[in-house]
Amino acid sequence: MMESVARPGGQPSQEEPARYRRPEKIAEAVARDIVQDIVNRNLEPGAMLPSEVEMVERYSVGRASVREALRILEVQGLVVIRPGRGGGPMVAATDARDFARTASLHFQAARATFRELIEARLVLEPIMAGLAAKRRDPATVEALKAAVDLTREAIVGSESDSYIRGATAFHDVVAGVSGNRILDLVGKSLKIIYADRVVRYVYPPSHRHMVADSHEEIAEAIIKGRAKIAEELMREHMIDYTAQLEQRFPELFGEVVAWR
Repeated sequence: MMESVARPGGQPSQEEPARYRRPEKIAEAVARDIVQDIVNRNLEPGAMLPSEVEMVERYSVGRASVREALRILEVQGLVVIRPGRGGGPMVAATDARDFARTASLHFQAARATFRELIEARLVLEPIMAGLAAKRRDPATVEALKAAVDLTREAIVGSESDSYIRGATAFHDVVAGVSGNRILDLVGKSLKIIYADRVVRYVYPPSHRHMVADSHEEIAEAIIKGRAKIAEELMREHMIDYTAQLEQRFPELFGEVVAWR
């Protein structure tokens, strides 16, 4: 059985007294310290971490514990192991897909359905649209315009793949530009889990002009900084899409979210 420790090389913080902490495996504690080091040193993706030998010495633990710690972080998408000469542990370029992968595992374990996932997006995306309007970030403005233009062009050319890319890109932008890192991460991850499963459930060609109009109105409200209007328009858009989806594919709503 694996030995449990409080943490190597550190004492419980004042905010979290020792009596409230659950015992940790050595590897879990080392993994936490590695992440803390990445954050404290503000390491960017691609930065090399100390070698396995250096970590053994730094954390005063066995090589097996260091390897398990790195494996934990690799599975979570925070670290990659570069093979060969000059290789070793390296900071990974994390994104919302890594968070979505972990979240979907817990959603499936909780037997959460796509109805619940869609309800969560219906609550969150209007808020994100409103926050995006308050920020009015220039990069967001350009990304929204590009997504709307791509959707319009796809409709004219009757290209379903391009239409899906444009419509998806629009929601990608809105779901990740609130300025709140936690909301952005949660919003994008929910959208990723949803899109990976229901990308084929798109509006029929006869309804796509309506979607493009709706996206354009929301984008205009965001660009002009009209937060309340952007939020209301996004809510109406999401409610309409949900109704259309449930009418055409009612079986989806009772389906349990699957681990990605």
